[in-house]
Amino acid sequence: MFLALIGYRGSGKTAVAEHLAQRLKWHWLDADAEIESRAGKSIADIFAQDGEHAFRTLEAAVLNQLLHRPNTILALGGGAVLREENRRHLREVCAAGGGKVIWLKASPETLWRRIQADTTTAARRPNLTVAGGLNEIHELLAHREDLYRQCADHTIDTDGKALDQVAREIAALIEVPTNDKGQMTRDIAQ
Repeated sequence: MFLALIGYRGSGKTAVAEHLAQRLKWHWLDADAEIESRAGKSIADIFAQDGEHAFRTLEAAVLNQLLHRPNTILALGGGAVLREENRRHLREVCAAGGGKVIWLKASPETLWRRIQADTTTAARRPNLTVAGGLNEIHELLAHREDLYRQCADHTIDTDGKALDQVAREIAALIEVPTNDKGQMTRDIAQ
């Protein structure tokens, strides 16, 4: 089984993937980091030098390879759901019993605060609209929310929640038992 975390930039996908993987003793991967590693440059540089189409093509190839890894939590890029082939592939793998897709969502204001607090975001991630900032988040969410909804087996609102709380909610969705202190009691693969 694998878990794919989807949602807008700043929703907590990478942090939750790492935290949950440590608790479950699973592997975790950040799809954007994998793309940057394969391309040998940042996402911002891929967009600037090669264009968004080239980035989305590389993203689809990486997604296709990473979705088949057992006991892995995969944090997908915020725009991974834009391509129909990616959405179809997520649905097919999940329908075959291979995984679950969890949509991590937060309010635009929370997303903007988190993005501003991440010192690596500006250097690694490009603005995707002329507006940038909070206006960009509102604009892109208006387009993407239905796509996230189409892909998600479950949705978790991360507003005001600690990583451990989000991890426990995901564990409950995939039936990983916890003790009375909320600590996971066994490996999810058992």
